[in-house]
Amino acid sequence: MVKDEQEWQGLLTELAFQVTRKGATERPFTGTLLHNKEQGMYHCVCCDLPLFSSVSKFDSGCGWPSFDKIAESRVVTFVRDQSHNMERIEVRCSQCDAHLGHVFNDGPTDTGERYCINSAALGFTAE
Repeated sequence: MVKDEQEWQGLLTELAFQVTRKGATERPFTGTLLHNKEQGMYHCVCCDLPLFSSVSKFDSGCGWPSFDKIAESRVVTFVRDQSHNMERIEVRCSQCDAHLGHVFNDGPTDTGERYCINSAALGFTAE
């Protein structure tokens, strides 16, 4: 999925554009989906690709929606991120290359993963 910057700006809110297309991060504890408890599917706000099931969502206390696994293999890509004097793994949508957030290896479940994802990068469809 290839769109130019102007097309993305026309399709997304300013916050969603800054997060997904420019790699920004929403302020912690401000995202609209952080406390969502409904059952359903979280998808990429840019291209609608299903990314995370509500079954994998948990409260990590980090300030962003957290998940312990992706919905299917290959729905995200991983990029080494050394910005801000940190070593992290960035998570991007594999279909449209949107910045979603980061994944850490300190998750509390058997996957050991904690995907911290910006609410602004996600849409939600209830079951």
